[in-house]
Amino acid sequence: MKTVFEYTNVNASDRLESYVLKKLTKLSNKYPFVMRGDVFFKKENSSNQKSHICGIQLSVPGPRLYASSKEKNFESAISETVYDLNDQLKKRKTKFGR
Repeated sequence: MKTVFEYTNVNASDRLESYVLKKLTKLSNKYPFVMRGDVFFKKENSSNQKSHICGIQLSVPGPRLYASSKEKNFESAISETVYDLNDQLKKRKTKFGR
């Protein structure tokens, strides 16, 4: 699966990218119809502790899937986003009967 990373108000991070790739590899092994992942990292300047945003868009047959999470750190945001995508992929898989 091809993966593209985009950063807004955040420096590029090999550590974050490898963490995401590890999570997305598990998803693509479980759901082989996933073709591409676009990962977005953004940090908001706010007084709120939850200022780290991770959004992931997956290219799959049919409409693309998207999930995002806003947490206190990127690792938590990534985990929550991947969890949401797993639920969406599970529904898509049953819909297509694969």
